[in-house]
Amino acid sequence: MSPLDNRPFRYFLSMRVFITFAFLIQYVVAGWEIYSITKDAFSLGLIGLAEAIPAISIALYAGHLADISNKRNLLLMSLAGMFISALGLTIFTSDYMRAINSDTTTVWLMYACIFSTGFARGFYGPTATSIIAQIVLPKKNNAALNHVLDSIDEDDMLDGESAKIQNRTLIKASTMNSTVWQMSAIIGPALGGFLYGWIGMTGSMITVLACIVMGILMMSRVPSTPPQPVHDEPVLERLKAGIRFVFNHKIILNALSLDMFSVLFGGAVALLPVFADEILACGPQGLGMLRAMPSLGAVLTMSYISWKKIPGRVGVTLLWAVTGFGVTIILFGLSTNFYLSMFLLFLNGAFDSVSVVIRGNIIQILTPDHMRGRVSAVNTMFIGSSNELGAFESGLAAKLLGIVPSVIFGGSITLAIVGFTAWKAKTLKAFHYD
Repeated sequence: MSPLDNRPFRYFLSMRVFITFAFLIQYVVAGWEIYSITKDAFSLGLIGLAEAIPAISIALYAGHLADISNKRNLLLMSLAGMFISALGLTIFTSDYMRAINSDTTTVWLMYACIFSTGFARGFYGPTATSIIAQIVLPKKNNAALNHVLDSIDEDDMLDGESAKIQNRTLIKASTMNSTVWQMSAIIGPALGGFLYGWIGMTGSMITVLACIVMGILMMSRVPSTPPQPVHDEPVLERLKAGIRFVFNHKIILNALSLDMFSVLFGGAVALLPVFADEILACGPQGLGMLRAMPSLGAVLTMSYISWKKIPGRVGVTLLWAVTGFGVTIILFGLSTNFYLSMFLLFLNGAFDSVSVVIRGNIIQILTPDHMRGRVSAVNTMFIGSSNELGAFESGLAAKLLGIVPSVIFGGSITLAIVGFTAWKAKTLKAFHYD
Protein backbone atom coordinates (compact mmCIF):
# COMPACT_ATOMS: atom_id res chain seq x y z
CA MET A 1 0.00 0.00 0.00
CA SER A 2 1.36 3.39 -1.00
CA PRO A 3 0.23 6.93 -0.10
CA LEU A 4 0.32 7.55 -3.86
CA ASP A 5 -2.88 5.49 -4.09
CA ASN A 6 -4.48 8.50 -2.40
CA ARG A 7 -5.63 11.03 -5.04
CA PRO A 8 -5.69 14.09 -2.69
CA PHE A 9 -2.12 13.27 -1.67
CA ARG A 10 -1.11 13.26 -5.34
CA TYR A 11 -2.68 16.71 -5.74
CA PHE A 12 -0.78 17.85 -2.66
CA LEU A 13 2.52 16.57 -4.06
CA SER A 14 1.78 18.31 -7.37
CA MET A 15 1.28 21.55 -5.48
CA ARG A 16 4.63 21.02 -3.76
CA VAL A 17 6.31 20.60 -7.16
CA PHE A 18 4.99 23.88 -8.57
CA ILE A 19 5.59 25.90 -5.40
CA THR A 20 9.12 24.52 -5.07
CA PHE A 21 9.79 25.51 -8.68
CA ALA A 22 8.43 28.99 -7.96
CA PHE A 23 10.42 29.50 -4.77
CA LEU A 24 13.75 28.26 -6.09
CA ILE A 25 13.55 30.02 -9.45
CA GLN A 26 12.81 33.21 -7.54
CA TYR A 27 15.64 32.51 -5.09
CA VAL A 28 18.20 32.03 -7.87
CA VAL A 29 17.20 34.95 -10.08
CA ALA A 30 16.68 37.39 -7.18
CA GLY A 31 20.06 36.46 -5.72
CA TRP A 32 21.81 36.88 -9.04
CA GLU A 33 20.02 40.18 -9.74
CA ILE A 34 20.91 41.65 -6.35
CA TYR A 35 24.52 40.49 -6.56
CA SER A 36 24.86 41.80 -10.12
CA ILE A 37 23.77 45.22 -8.83
CA THR A 38 25.72 45.34 -5.56
CA LYS A 39 28.73 43.02 -6.14
CA ASP A 40 28.63 42.50 -2.37
CA ALA A 41 28.40 39.05 -0.73
CA PHE A 42 26.80 40.61 2.33
CA SER A 43 23.82 41.68 0.20
CA LEU A 44 23.15 37.97 -0.40
CA GLY A 45 23.12 37.41 3.35
CA LEU A 46 20.53 40.15 3.73
CA ILE A 47 18.20 38.16 1.45
CA GLY A 48 18.13 35.40 4.04
CA LEU A 49 17.64 37.83 6.90
CA ALA A 50 14.80 39.62 5.10
CA GLU A 51 12.92 36.35 4.77
CA ALA A 52 13.83 34.85 8.14
CA ILE A 53 12.58 37.71 10.34
CA PRO A 54 8.91 37.52 9.28
CA ALA A 55 8.97 33.71 8.98
CA ILE A 56 10.22 33.29 12.54
CA SER A 57 7.96 35.96 13.99
CA ILE A 58 4.76 34.46 12.57
CA ALA A 59 5.52 30.71 12.49
CA LEU A 60 4.28 29.74 15.96
CA TYR A 61 1.00 31.62 15.57
CA ALA A 62 0.65 30.10 12.11
CA GLY A 63 1.05 26.64 13.67
CA HIS A 64 -1.67 27.50 16.19
CA LEU A 65 -3.99 28.52 13.33
CA ALA A 66 -3.16 25.31 11.47
CA ASP A 67 -4.30 23.29 14.49
CA ILE A 68 -7.64 25.09 14.88
CA SER A 69 -8.44 26.10 11.28
CA ASN A 70 -9.20 24.48 7.97
CA LYS A 71 -5.67 23.53 6.87
CA ARG A 72 -6.38 23.48 3.16
CA ASN A 73 -7.91 26.95 3.15
CA LEU A 74 -5.07 28.32 5.28
CA LEU A 75 -2.57 26.81 2.84
CA LEU A 76 -4.37 28.42 -0.10
CA MET A 77 -4.21 31.80 1.65
CA SER A 78 -0.46 31.44 2.14
CA LEU A 79 -0.02 30.59 -1.55
CA ALA A 80 -2.02 33.70 -2.46
CA GLY A 81 0.38 35.71 -0.29
CA MET A 82 3.33 34.23 -2.18
CA PHE A 83 1.70 35.23 -5.46
CA ILE A 84 1.24 38.85 -4.35
CA SER A 85 4.87 39.06 -3.17
CA ALA A 86 6.17 37.54 -6.42
CA LEU A 87 4.00 39.96 -8.41
CA GLY A 88 5.59 42.87 -6.56
CA LEU A 89 9.06 41.50 -7.29
CA THR A 90 8.13 41.15 -10.96
CA ILE A 91 6.95 44.76 -11.16
CA PHE A 92 9.84 46.33 -9.25
CA THR A 93 12.50 44.55 -11.35
CA SER A 94 10.84 45.30 -14.69
CA ASP A 95 12.67 47.45 -17.23
CA TYR A 96 10.19 50.30 -16.70
CA MET A 97 10.73 50.43 -12.91
CA ARG A 98 14.50 49.98 -13.26
CA ALA A 99 14.55 53.00 -15.57
CA ILE A 100 12.83 55.30 -13.06
CA ASN A 101 14.44 53.96 -9.86
CA SER A 102 18.05 53.95 -8.77
CA ASP A 103 19.89 50.69 -8.21
CA THR A 104 19.74 51.22 -4.45
CA THR A 105 15.98 51.75 -4.54
CA THR A 106 15.52 48.64 -6.69
CA VAL A 107 17.49 46.48 -4.26
CA TRP A 108 15.53 47.72 -1.24
CA LEU A 109 12.22 47.17 -3.04
CA MET A 110 13.36 43.61 -3.78
CA TYR A 111 14.17 43.12 -0.10
CA ALA A 112 10.67 44.39 0.76
CA CYS A 113 9.07 41.79 -1.53
CA ILE A 114 11.29 39.05 -0.09
CA PHE A 115 10.25 40.21 3.40
CA SER A 116 6.57 39.78 2.51
CA THR A 117 7.35 36.36 1.04
CA GLY A 118 8.72 35.45 4.47
CA PHE A 119 5.31 36.07 6.05
CA ALA A 120 3.62 33.83 3.48
CA ARG A 121 6.20 31.09 4.00
CA GLY A 122 5.74 31.40 7.75
CA PHE A 123 2.19 30.14 7.26
CA TYR A 124 3.03 27.75 4.43
CA GLY A 125 5.67 25.72 6.28
CA PRO A 126 3.70 24.57 9.37
CA THR A 127 0.47 24.09 7.43
CA ALA A 128 1.99 22.08 4.58
CA THR A 129 3.76 19.77 7.04
CA SER A 130 0.83 19.25 9.39
CA ILE A 131 -1.74 18.60 6.63
CA ILE A 132 0.01 15.41 5.45
CA ALA A 133 -1.42 13.26 8.23
CA GLN A 134 -4.88 14.71 7.64
CA ILE A 135 -4.68 13.75 3.96
CA VAL A 136 -3.28 10.22 4.23
CA LEU A 137 -4.81 8.91 7.48
CA PRO A 138 -8.55 9.81 7.71
CA LYS A 139 -10.99 7.16 6.45
CA LYS A 140 -12.60 9.26 3.80
CA ASN A 141 -9.21 10.22 2.38
CA ASN A 142 -7.44 6.87 2.53
CA ALA A 143 -9.67 3.88 1.91
CA ALA A 144 -6.62 1.69 1.24
CA LEU A 145 -5.19 2.24 4.71
CA ASN A 146 -8.50 1.60 6.41
CA HIS A 147 -9.06 -1.56 4.38
CA VAL A 148 -5.84 -2.89 5.88
CA LEU A 149 -6.82 -1.73 9.37
CA ASP A 150 -10.32 -3.19 9.10
CA SER A 151 -8.99 -6.51 7.83
CA ILE A 152 -7.12 -7.11 11.08
CA ASP A 153 -9.16 -9.25 13.48
CA GLU A 154 -9.43 -7.33 16.76
CA ASP A 155 -9.12 -10.58 18.74
CA ASP A 156 -5.82 -11.37 17.07
CA MET A 157 -4.51 -7.82 16.79
CA LEU A 158 -1.24 -7.20 18.56
CA ASP A 159 -1.08 -4.17 20.82
CA GLY A 160 -0.23 -1.11 18.78
CA GLU A 161 -0.57 -2.86 15.39
CA SER A 162 -2.81 -0.14 13.94
CA ALA A 163 -0.42 2.50 15.27
CA LYS A 164 2.47 0.76 13.52
CA ILE A 165 0.56 0.73 10.23
CA GLN A 166 -0.24 4.41 10.58
CA ASN A 167 3.40 5.17 11.46
CA ARG A 168 4.59 3.30 8.36
CA THR A 169 2.09 5.21 6.23
CA LEU A 170 3.21 8.54 7.70
CA ILE A 171 6.88 7.65 7.21
CA LYS A 172 6.23 6.78 3.56
CA ALA A 173 4.20 9.93 2.98
CA SER A 174 6.75 12.13 4.74
CA THR A 175 9.63 10.60 2.77
CA MET A 176 7.72 11.01 -0.50
CA ASN A 177 6.98 14.62 0.38
CA SER A 178 10.68 15.29 0.98
CA THR A 179 11.68 13.36 -2.15
CA VAL A 180 9.27 15.29 -4.36
CA TRP A 181 10.58 18.55 -2.90
CA GLN A 182 14.14 17.55 -3.68
CA MET A 183 13.26 16.33 -7.18
CA SER A 184 11.69 19.70 -7.87
CA ALA A 185 14.71 21.39 -6.33
CA ILE A 186 16.94 19.71 -8.92
CA ILE A 187 15.09 21.35 -11.80
CA GLY A 188 14.10 24.62 -10.13
CA PRO A 189 17.53 26.22 -9.59
CA ALA A 190 18.90 25.07 -12.96
CA LEU A 191 15.75 26.33 -14.64
CA GLY A 192 16.12 29.64 -12.81
CA GLY A 193 19.68 30.08 -14.04
CA PHE A 194 18.83 29.25 -17.65
CA LEU A 195 15.69 31.40 -17.61
CA TYR A 196 17.64 34.38 -16.28
CA GLY A 197 20.27 34.00 -19.00
CA TRP A 198 17.63 33.43 -21.71
CA ILE A 199 14.66 35.73 -20.96
CA GLY A 200 15.98 37.91 -18.15
CA MET A 201 14.58 38.81 -14.77
CA THR A 202 11.05 39.75 -15.84
CA GLY A 203 10.50 36.62 -17.93
CA SER A 204 11.82 34.48 -15.08
CA MET A 205 9.44 36.08 -12.59
CA ILE A 206 6.48 35.58 -14.92
CA THR A 207 7.37 31.89 -14.87
CA VAL A 208 7.36 32.05 -11.06
CA LEU A 209 3.87 33.56 -11.08
CA ALA A 210 2.61 30.84 -13.43
CA CYS A 211 4.02 28.13 -11.13
CA ILE A 212 2.28 29.64 -8.09
CA VAL A 213 -1.04 29.74 -9.97
CA MET A 214 -0.64 26.05 -10.85
CA GLY A 215 0.15 25.28 -7.22
CA ILE A 216 -3.04 27.02 -6.11
CA LEU A 217 -5.07 25.07 -8.66
CA MET A 218 -3.61 21.74 -7.48
CA MET A 219 -4.20 22.52 -3.79
CA SER A 220 -7.78 23.57 -4.49
CA ARG A 221 -8.44 19.97 -5.64
CA VAL A 222 -7.62 18.61 -2.18
CA PRO A 223 -10.87 18.09 -0.23
CA SER A 224 -11.52 20.54 2.57
CA THR A 225 -11.70 18.93 5.99
CA PRO A 226 -13.25 20.78 8.95
CA PRO A 227 -10.79 21.39 11.79
CA GLN A 228 -10.91 19.22 14.89
CA PRO A 229 -12.80 20.72 17.83
CA VAL A 230 -10.52 22.32 20.40
CA HIS A 231 -10.93 23.29 24.02
CA ASP A 232 -11.56 26.91 24.85
CA GLU A 233 -7.97 27.67 25.76
CA PRO A 234 -6.14 31.01 25.59
CA VAL A 235 -4.00 31.41 22.48
CA LEU A 236 -0.87 32.11 24.52
CA GLU A 237 -1.30 28.87 26.45
CA ARG A 238 -1.68 26.92 23.22
CA LEU A 239 1.48 28.46 21.82
CA LYS A 240 3.35 27.62 25.02
CA ALA A 241 2.05 24.04 24.87
CA GLY A 242 3.59 23.55 21.43
CA ILE A 243 6.97 24.80 22.62
CA ARG A 244 6.79 22.72 25.81
CA PHE A 245 5.99 19.59 23.82
CA VAL A 246 9.15 19.95 21.73
CA PHE A 247 11.41 20.83 24.65
CA ASN A 248 10.02 17.97 26.77
CA HIS A 249 10.66 15.39 24.05
CA LYS A 250 14.43 15.15 23.90
CA ILE A 251 14.55 13.08 20.72
CA ILE A 252 12.65 15.73 18.76
CA LEU A 253 14.59 18.57 20.40
CA ASN A 254 17.99 16.97 19.73
CA ALA A 255 17.14 16.20 16.08
CA LEU A 256 15.87 19.74 15.48
CA SER A 257 18.83 21.36 17.24
CA LEU A 258 21.41 19.30 15.37
CA ASP A 259 19.84 20.09 12.01
CA MET A 260 19.33 23.76 12.85
CA PHE A 261 22.92 24.49 13.85
CA SER A 262 24.42 22.44 11.03
CA VAL A 263 22.37 24.39 8.46
CA LEU A 264 22.95 27.68 10.26
CA PHE A 265 26.74 27.41 10.13
CA GLY A 266 27.35 24.81 7.40
CA GLY A 267 25.29 26.19 4.53
CA ALA A 268 27.10 27.72 1.56
CA VAL A 269 24.15 27.98 -0.83
CA ALA A 270 23.70 31.72 -0.22
CA LEU A 271 27.27 32.34 -1.42
CA LEU A 272 26.94 30.33 -4.64
CA PRO A 273 26.50 33.47 -6.78
CA VAL A 274 29.92 34.63 -5.53
CA PHE A 275 31.53 31.25 -6.23
CA ALA A 276 29.89 31.15 -9.68
CA ASP A 277 31.07 34.67 -10.53
CA GLU A 278 34.50 35.06 -8.90
CA ILE A 279 35.92 31.60 -8.14
CA LEU A 280 34.45 29.15 -10.65
CA ALA A 281 33.62 31.72 -13.38
CA CYS A 282 30.60 29.76 -14.64
CA GLY A 283 27.95 32.51 -14.96
CA PRO A 284 24.22 32.27 -14.16
CA GLN A 285 23.84 28.98 -16.04
CA GLY A 286 26.63 27.45 -13.97
CA LEU A 287 25.02 28.91 -10.85
CA GLY A 288 21.79 27.07 -11.64
CA MET A 289 23.71 23.81 -12.06
CA LEU A 290 25.59 24.31 -8.80
CA ARG A 291 22.35 25.12 -7.01
CA ALA A 292 20.74 21.96 -8.40
CA MET A 293 23.54 19.54 -7.37
CA PRO A 294 22.59 19.24 -3.66
CA SER A 295 19.03 18.41 -4.67
CA LEU A 296 20.18 15.82 -7.21
CA GLY A 297 22.21 14.08 -4.51
CA ALA A 298 19.28 14.37 -2.13
CA VAL A 299 16.63 12.93 -4.44
CA LEU A 300 18.74 9.90 -5.39
CA THR A 301 19.46 9.23 -1.73
CA MET A 302 15.81 9.70 -0.73
CA SER A 303 14.69 7.39 -3.52
CA TYR A 304 16.98 4.72 -2.13
CA ILE A 305 15.71 5.33 1.41
CA SER A 306 12.11 5.04 0.18
CA TRP A 307 12.95 1.65 -1.31
CA LYS A 308 15.20 0.37 1.49
CA LYS A 309 14.36 1.56 5.00
CA ILE A 310 17.10 3.04 7.19
CA PRO A 311 18.11 0.13 9.45
CA GLY A 312 18.99 0.08 13.13
CA ARG A 313 19.45 3.16 15.27
CA VAL A 314 18.51 6.05 13.02
CA GLY A 315 19.84 8.53 15.59
CA VAL A 316 23.39 7.28 14.98
CA THR A 317 22.79 7.45 11.23
CA LEU A 318 21.68 11.06 11.67
CA LEU A 319 24.95 11.97 13.40
CA TRP A 320 27.05 10.38 10.65
CA ALA A 321 24.98 12.12 7.97
CA VAL A 322 25.55 15.56 9.50
CA THR A 323 29.26 14.74 9.81
CA GLY A 324 29.39 14.07 6.06
CA PHE A 325 27.49 17.31 5.47
CA GLY A 326 30.15 19.30 7.32
CA VAL A 327 33.10 17.60 5.63
CA THR A 328 31.76 18.18 2.11
CA ILE A 329 31.13 21.86 2.87
CA ILE A 330 34.78 22.29 3.93
CA LEU A 331 36.03 20.56 0.77
CA PHE A 332 33.69 22.68 -1.39
CA GLY A 333 35.17 25.82 0.11
CA LEU A 334 38.64 24.65 -0.90
CA SER A 335 37.70 23.61 -4.45
CA THR A 336 38.48 25.80 -7.47
CA ASN A 337 37.29 23.28 -10.07
CA PHE A 338 33.70 23.60 -11.33
CA TYR A 339 33.12 19.86 -11.76
CA LEU A 340 34.67 18.94 -8.41
CA SER A 341 32.54 21.61 -6.76
CA MET A 342 29.41 20.14 -8.37
CA PHE A 343 30.35 16.66 -7.11
CA LEU A 344 30.94 17.93 -3.57
CA LEU A 345 27.59 19.72 -3.58
CA PHE A 346 26.02 16.47 -4.82
CA LEU A 347 27.47 14.61 -1.82
CA ASN A 348 26.48 17.46 0.48
CA GLY A 349 22.86 17.13 -0.62
CA ALA A 350 22.97 13.35 -0.22
CA PHE A 351 24.12 13.62 3.39
CA ASP A 352 21.67 16.42 4.13
CA SER A 353 18.75 14.42 2.74
CA VAL A 354 19.34 11.63 5.24
CA SER A 355 19.01 14.07 8.13
CA VAL A 356 15.93 15.67 6.51
CA VAL A 357 14.17 12.30 6.19
CA ILE A 358 15.03 11.15 9.70
CA ARG A 359 14.01 14.45 11.29
CA GLY A 360 10.76 14.61 9.32
CA ASN A 361 9.85 11.04 10.23
CA ILE A 362 10.62 11.62 13.90
CA ILE A 363 8.27 14.61 13.98
CA GLN A 364 5.48 12.80 12.10
CA ILE A 365 5.42 9.66 14.26
CA LEU A 366 6.02 11.27 17.69
CA THR A 367 3.61 14.20 17.38
CA PRO A 368 -0.09 13.81 18.32
CA ASP A 369 -2.53 14.97 15.66
CA HIS A 370 -3.95 17.87 17.66
CA MET A 371 -0.47 19.42 17.98
CA ARG A 372 0.93 18.87 14.49
CA GLY A 373 0.53 22.50 13.45
CA ARG A 374 2.33 23.92 16.47
CA VAL A 375 5.10 21.33 16.44
CA SER A 376 5.54 21.88 12.69
CA ALA A 377 5.75 25.61 13.47
CA VAL A 378 8.56 25.01 15.97
CA ASN A 379 10.23 22.88 13.29
CA THR A 380 9.87 25.80 10.88
CA MET A 381 11.41 28.14 13.43
CA PHE A 382 14.30 25.73 14.02
CA ILE A 383 14.95 24.51 10.49
CA GLY A 384 13.14 26.63 7.93
CA SER A 385 14.39 29.89 9.40
CA SER A 386 17.90 28.50 9.88
CA ASN A 387 18.25 28.33 6.09
CA GLU A 388 17.59 32.06 5.85
CA LEU A 389 19.56 32.94 9.00
CA GLY A 390 22.31 30.68 7.70
CA ALA A 391 22.34 32.76 4.52
CA PHE A 392 22.77 35.89 6.63
CA GLU A 393 25.53 34.25 8.68
CA SER A 394 27.27 33.16 5.47
CA GLY A 395 27.11 36.68 4.04
CA LEU A 396 28.35 38.26 7.25
CA ALA A 397 31.15 35.71 7.69
CA ALA A 398 32.18 36.20 4.05
CA LYS A 399 32.42 39.94 4.59
CA LEU A 400 34.50 39.54 7.77
CA LEU A 401 36.64 36.49 6.89
CA GLY A 402 36.53 36.25 3.10
CA ILE A 403 34.58 33.85 0.91
CA VAL A 404 36.64 30.66 1.26
CA PRO A 405 37.58 31.01 4.96
CA SER A 406 33.94 31.66 5.88
CA VAL A 407 32.81 28.38 4.25
CA ILE A 408 35.62 26.40 5.93
CA PHE A 409 34.75 28.03 9.26
CA GLY A 410 31.08 27.07 8.89
CA GLY A 411 31.87 23.45 8.06
CA SER A 412 34.24 23.20 11.02
CA ILE A 413 31.58 24.54 13.40
CA THR A 414 29.17 21.92 12.03
CA LEU A 415 31.63 19.12 12.89
CA ALA A 416 32.06 20.55 16.39
CA ILE A 417 28.28 20.56 16.87
CA VAL A 418 28.05 16.92 15.80
CA GLY A 419 30.73 15.98 18.31
CA PHE A 420 28.93 17.81 21.13
CA THR A 421 25.58 16.20 20.22
CA ALA A 422 27.12 12.73 20.06
CA TRP A 423 28.53 13.29 23.55
CA LYS A 424 25.33 14.63 25.12
CA ALA A 425 22.31 13.23 23.24
CA LYS A 426 22.13 9.62 24.44
CA THR A 427 18.38 9.28 23.75
CA LEU A 428 18.82 10.37 20.15
CA LYS A 429 21.63 7.87 19.55
CA ALA A 430 19.44 5.06 20.86
CA PHE A 431 16.33 5.98 18.83
CA HIS A 432 14.93 3.68 16.14
CA TYR A 433 11.57 3.69 14.32
CA ASP A 434 10.15 0.34 15.46
